[in-house]
Amino acid sequence: MIQIGDRLPEQEFTFITESGKTTATSAELFGGKKVVIFALPGAFTPTCSQAHLPGFVVLADQFRQKGVELFCLSVNDAFVMRAWQQAQNADAITMLADGDGAFSQALGLAKDTGAFGGLRAQRFALVAEDGVVTELQVEAPGKFEVSSAEAMLKRV
Repeated sequence: MIQIGDRLPEQEFTFITESGKTTATSAELFGGKKVVIFALPGAFTPTCSQAHLPGFVVLADQFRQKGVELFCLSVNDAFVMRAWQQAQNADAITMLADGDGAFSQALGLAKDTGAFGGLRAQRFALVAEDGVVTELQVEAPGKFEVSSAEAMLKRV
């Protein structure tokens, strides 16, 4: 599992925007910035849609005032992440589609949910500065406490 002091793995992410499909690498997204990446098992799922993402939507301005960019990671495709972003009014948050789970696996924070959903990201949040992890909060199975927007705002 990735640890404090480790560099985020290199990955190319695909995004769906108003102008179409684009890509960006980890270095382009996280380099030279302070970021919070929060990960969740799936777009449109109960805790993710009712608490995790909405908490960051509500507090987005407070993160921005601290100079922090927000990224939401899920093992979904870019079309699903864009639709979820729009449904949740989450325009202040960059949605990271980890379609094949490669980034979650490279972080050592993937989990296999079997027939229920297959490979997913564990619920976690991290702070990275210039691509290096400075804080890492991984939830215990079935919990939602340490990776919430409120908890992470205290850690930036």
